[in-house]
Amino acid sequence: MPATIRTIIASDAAGIVAAVAAFAIVVTLARTVDGGGLAGQEAFCYWVPTLADPYALSDWTSPVAYVYSPAFIQALAPLKVLPWQLFLAAWTALLLFAVRFLSGPRLFAVAVLFAGLEIGGGNIHLLLAVAIVLGFRWPAAWALVLLTKVTPGIGLAWFAVRREWRNLAIALAATAAVVAVSLTIAPTAWVDWVGVLVASTDKTTGTWSALPVPLIVRLPIALAVVTWGARTDRRWTVPVAAMIALPAAWFGSISMLLAVIPLARWESGRPLDTSGPATRPWLQRREIVAGRASAALAHTSAVLRRAQPRAALSSVAGPLRAPGRDRSTGPQ
Repeated sequence: MPATIRTIIASDAAGIVAAVAAFAIVVTLARTVDGGGLAGQEAFCYWVPTLADPYALSDWTSPVAYVYSPAFIQALAPLKVLPWQLFLAAWTALLLFAVRFLSGPRLFAVAVLFAGLEIGGGNIHLLLAVAIVLGFRWPAAWALVLLTKVTPGIGLAWFAVRREWRNLAIALAATAAVVAVSLTIAPTAWVDWVGVLVASTDKTTGTWSALPVPLIVRLPIALAVVTWGARTDRRWTVPVAAMIALPAAWFGSISMLLAVIPLARWESGRPLDTSGPATRPWLQRREIVAGRASAALAHTSAVLRRAQPRAALSSVAGPLRAPGRDRSTGPQ
């Protein structure tokens, strides 16, 4: 096994164990098609809808309801051809990869535990967190937020407050492009989705698994948080504001706070996904090689500088030598 792969596995060892355990628990306790089981309730809501009639089950407070845009269900079409158990396995693996991206290797195990409810339920909050992090570099990633949960898109106020109009335009244009393509596939579904959103506005607190705080109360708080963050250059406030602005404050949605980790690293000048302890020898070897190359270059430069005066002296002294006298052979 290559050394690089061994170091990655070593740095992620605890996290990999936690991820495998979480994966096994979800797959083992997965709900069944007829309604039994405990895990994957939200993921089941993405597997059940058909492209022909995605909103046949769309009552927000019912156990099985699809309330996101037609574009999201269309994007999942290749995955939805799988049987339910395989769909859930693939979806859970995707969520675990999202956790790893957000946490990095050192905090992977802790992050899996922190996001346990979200991984078990199969909602999309972790994917939204990834989209928000990526959105600082690729604003088009915000399309996922706007075309699913919608209201967490208040995080785009970051660009507006900072007058980063180009980034804001890219985010909105990318979303509009996705909508345009989706409309050509299922135009009537978009009309149905608007109706679903309108019908769901007064139901976002009618469930035991969400905090009983209405969106109309949380939305101004979210706007205040992201505005303060934009003015003080605190990127981590964007996922916090997006979480506060969710249509329903699900208990599992706290997993969105994992996005704070890479954004805090970014603000400190480190890469989004810092290397673990086991990768440090590789970094040290790179530094050693670079140091040796620099020392060799400095030594060569010094030798050349010393040689230049000698060469100049020889060129001057050459004409002064006595004719017919060869110093290299001694006295004649």
